[in-house]
Amino acid sequence: AKTNSNPTQNDSWGKQYSHALFKAMSHMLCIGYGQQAPEGMTDVWLTMLSMIVGATCYAMFIGHATALIQSLDSSRRQYQEKYKQVEQYMSFHKLPGDTRQRIHEYYEHRYQGKMFDEENILGELSEPLKEEIINFNCRNLVANMPLFANADPNFVTAMLTKLRFEVFQPGDFIIREGTVGKKMYFIQHGVVSILTKGNKETKLSDGSYFGEICLLTRGRRTASVRADTYCRLYSLAVDNFNEVLEEYPMMRRAFETVAMDRLDRIGEEESPPGLSTATSAATP
Repeated sequence: AKTNSNPTQNDSWGKQYSHALFKAMSHMLCIGYGQQAPEGMTDVWLTMLSMIVGATCYAMFIGHATALIQSLDSSRRQYQEKYKQVEQYMSFHKLPGDTRQRIHEYYEHRYQGKMFDEENILGELSEPLKEEIINFNCRNLVANMPLFANADPNFVTAMLTKLRFEVFQPGDFIIREGTVGKKMYFIQHGVVSILTKGNKETKLSDGSYFGEICLLTRGRRTASVRADTYCRLYSLAVDNFNEVLEEYPMMRRAFETVAMDRLDRIGEEESPPGLSTATSAATP
């Protein structure tokens, strides 16, 4: 005869606790046990075992499904997590609203909703693969810049591997007159204004570069440069600049020639040490 599914006080403590554990697990795991509750001790323990296995499989399924969804666009998730930290940072320091908006717009233009550890990715690749990727990523810059289009491909590759991508917002002063020059810039996209002492402005856009005079003369900036639009630039540090030009001295002359031409158009008369008057003040 089947035993009653509701044990009484006269039953053994093992049976009472087994049924109590079964009822508790049924409520906690939210897993059904069919139309009829188990009656015998063997049925009770087998049913509890099946509930545990079912709950474990369900949890594993949910975990794998969640991991799969997150991995479909991990770069966007990484960007969202990073920007949440930025928002908390701005809130903690109580930054004004206009500053927060500029920071938000900077992140939108700089990362465009996705974030990668590009330096680590490229560092794990072989040199030929790394150079191939960099040349592909900078193909528009090379195509728009006569200096690169007519240069030795080895020089172009050596230069591109040392560039660092930067974004500036409208109104930002990329270079300020009188400061020590440590970088030059190549314009991938955007418009900048070169502001000289005589209040003359010269516009530069896609495919142009600026800031090389200080790297050539090791002096201070002779003019300021302001971003007129959102500017996507590549910067080159002075040490990398000199390292590349030591291997390709003809390209140093090309930089100096362009500087001379700019001076003729701007009409400055001052000359920093180390270059001729025509070479000196064309760009900051």
